[in-house]
Amino acid sequence: MLKILVNGIAGKMGTEVAKCIRNDKSIHLLGGLDKHIIHNLPYPVFDNIKDVLEKPNVIIDFSIPEATISILPFVLQNKIPIVIATTGFSTEAQNKIEEASMQIPIFQSANMSYEMAIINNIVTQISKKLPNSEIEIVETHHNRKKDAPSGTALMLANSINEANNNIYHFNLNRFENSSKRNPKEIGFSSIRGGNIVGEHQVLFFNEYETLEIKHSAYSRTIFAEGAIKAAKFLVNQNPGIYDMNSLIN
Repeated sequence: MLKILVNGIAGKMGTEVAKCIRNDKSIHLLGGLDKHIIHNLPYPVFDNIKDVLEKPNVIIDFSIPEATISILPFVLQNKIPIVIATTGFSTEAQNKIEEASMQIPIFQSANMSYEMAIINNIVTQISKKLPNSEIEIVETHHNRKKDAPSGTALMLANSINEANNNIYHFNLNRFENSSKRNPKEIGFSSIRGGNIVGEHQVLFFNEYETLEIKHSAYSRTIFAEGAIKAAKFLVNQNPGIYDMNSLIN
């Protein structure tokens, strides 16, 4: 039976992942890591990965960048595959993840929704068929989300840019730039408020019409289930970086 350890298990997503694992009879929740120790749970929670006595088959990470990077030495030493759903990594931290992927399989995605992965493919194809469109991405999240724009918004923009020979640049803050809109920019708008799980819109503006692709997440369960699907996939892979496209293709 697949044994899973959850990094960031006391958070909202970590709690949801733990619930989904316990509802899946084909896998086993070994426990979790978190700086907030919660007692009276049906599984152990540790604040130090060195205290984990039983080696997991795979780790699912829904934490913060610092917590993700802090466990990399352990996963490398023990050759443990890791699913990284955390976002907001610095360039230096991302480089460490990519270096680690040379020794272990790593599944990394800014959004673990299977449908969002399909949306990502769709907007990539649309961008190639509408090369003269002005592209804007609008993302909305709950008031506790720290990074902006969201990792998913950046994922969408990067996919579009890569599919079009990197002709676009990203405009993250129009407040500091009063010049006319550049036709080869992708603009971002970030909205924070309430308890919205996540909403992303990609808009293609033309002179006489606008095409909008939108994805709304109503429950964190979709991300938890996607992460578990990724974990089951990852344990049978060779070292390298994998993402949601690996599950679709």
